Amino acid sequence: MAEVASLHESFYRPLGDGQYASSASTAGPWSPKAQHGGPPSALMGRAFEQHAAREGFRVARITLELPRPVPVGDLRAEVRTLRSGGRTELLEGELTSDGESVLMARAWRVAGSPAGTPRLRPVSDPPQLPHPQPAHTMADAHLDGYMSAMEWRFAPGEGFDTPGPGTAWARQRIPLVAGEEDTPLTRALTLADSSWGVAFELDHRQQFVINTDVTLALHREPVGEWLCVRSATAASPGGSGLALGQLDDRAGDCGRVLQTLLVADR
Repeated sequence: MAEVASLHESFYRPLGDGQYASSASTAGPWSPKAQHGGPPSALMGRAFEQHAAREGFRVARITLELPRPVPVGDLRAEVRTLRSGGRTELLEGELTSDGESVLMARAWRVAGSPAGTPRLRPVSDPPQLPHPQPAHTMADAHLDGYMSAMEWRFAPGEGFDTPGPGTAWARQRIPLVAGEEDTPLTRALTLADSSWGVAFELDHRQQFVINTDVTLALHREPVGEWLCVRSATAASPGGSGLALGQLDDRAGDCGRVLQTLLVADR
């Protein structure tokens, strides 16, 4: 853990005026030049949280569109308010690289529910956090970026190449932005884009499989650095893939992750 942190202090380094330098730790499994969707999603979530923040409000849902690969380079984050009311706000944001849009997003920021709200859990609790494990690998993947900047724990004998549905616990080895504490939202977003990879029911080695978007909906703030994603995939000939993940912390259910998957012949 210390070795990774010494190589890359964080996923991003702030440059001022909404600009950030991306470290090599943002690189995804498909190329050292293109970022995994998790870190830029979290960077966008951070921008939403900091934009005209209001006491008692929280980001309940965020949808991120990924029109093209996010390069491992300098990024600019911009946010604007589309609608602001007494109890809800709709925000819109964008990440650009060299003036080109590489990520677009909208988020609902809402007033927190009252103390008397029932505590409802429609799903079972997650499995216990497994004991420490050797670093996990992934076939035909670039492992020196995001994959190694996260600590992964699966059920014994399972991993990224195990046919799904899948379950994985994970935490960041390094912070999102240098010199800053991560937030529950940014931790969840850093992991969310990995949901369909944890499921591994559409084999990316046999077909071209890529997600076009990520939606994260949280009914409460995740607690702690360890998060669990339990994911499964639906797909149909002539259609597309749909990955649905449940997000948990050690106390149980926090929210859901939804991803549209393009499936094509190589």
